[in-house]
Amino acid sequence: MASLKELKDRIGSVKSTQKITKAKQMVAAAKLRKAQAAAEEARPYAERLSAVMAALASKVSGDDAPKLLAGTGSDKRHLLVVVNTDKGLCGGLNSNLVRAAGAKARELTAAGKDVEFYLVGKKGRAPLKRAFPNQIGHHFDTSEVRTPGFEEAASIADELVELYDAGKFDVAHLVYPTFKSALAQDPTIDQIIPVPSPTTAEDSDAVVEYEPGEEEILEELLPRYVKTQIFGALLEIMASEQGASMTAMDNATRNAGDLINKLTVQYNRSRQAAITTELIEIIAGAEAL
Repeated sequence: MASLKELKDRIGSVKSTQKITKAKQMVAAAKLRKAQAAAEEARPYAERLSAVMAALASKVSGDDAPKLLAGTGSDKRHLLVVVNTDKGLCGGLNSNLVRAAGAKARELTAAGKDVEFYLVGKKGRAPLKRAFPNQIGHHFDTSEVRTPGFEEAASIADELVELYDAGKFDVAHLVYPTFKSALAQDPTIDQIIPVPSPTTAEDSDAVVEYEPGEEEILEELLPRYVKTQIFGALLEIMASEQGASMTAMDNATRNAGDLINKLTVQYNRSRQAAITTELIEIIAGAEAL
């Protein structure tokens, strides 16, 4: 049984930990508002860009279609672009993303496809390297940037397009979380290269003339679409990280409080037992005299 001093020291240690988790919870809550607003404000732009592309893609087909839209003519080699956080203490966010990416990789491998990973963020590297040691390709480090933004998204997109043009892969999938609330960040897998042809375009009676032609506009919009998708994923991972961190730190703070209560009860009982024992010894000694 632990001594009174050991129990007192442990209570003090847990209280110190509780102060840290409470502070991190408050910091994450403050950052969450800004990150959530950024992620939600970026979604309408991506949706509108998709609508414009749908209208253009419906007018371009066959040999006139750019490579980013038409594809390579094969779907043998797949690249999984997995977006993780650079920091921990955010619950099961990263493990859920790694699990989703691993499931997708195994599904493609079972279908006879070749799979390679492109990793963004630090936290997903170690588990994916353990599970797929020979399939880790390139990675992009965002840890040196305080808040990854469109510049980083553009760098990632440019590198992916270069790899695609060099024939390194046929299809690229983006694995990232979709922020819904502080309690829910759902892993999402979207194809980004070749850009999937929209199934429907907006119906309009207006006659639209494009200058220059549809092909030239698509040549410009398709890389921007890839950049926008990756930028959206970076915004979603930032909002998801803060939401998951806030929830994890809140749970840790509550657990620390419960542990403090249990240790305090144990300390009081041990102290009471020690006092009772001393009283019995004093009374027994007095009676002996």
